[in-house]
Amino acid sequence: MTITVTEEAARWARKQAAEKNTSVSKLVGRMLEDEMRRTDAYWQAYERVKKIKPIKGVDASKRLKREELYDRHR
Repeated sequence: MTITVTEEAARWARKQAAEKNTSVSKLVGRMLEDEMRRTDAYWQAYERVKKIKPIKGVDASKRLKREELYDRHR
């Protein structure tokens, strides 16, 4: 992804990133994700996901541990 900003905005972003000990890329990414989460569509989807009921007969607590799974395939 490529974005175009003024030199003033670029300086501000570099300063903010340095203060937060991160890169400008990660800073902008977080800002975009924050903005996305402010939208109604995001929260509507989030509420739909929360309402999904467990599938009868499926118990995640009974699944194999990673080590057991790899031992089983050898």
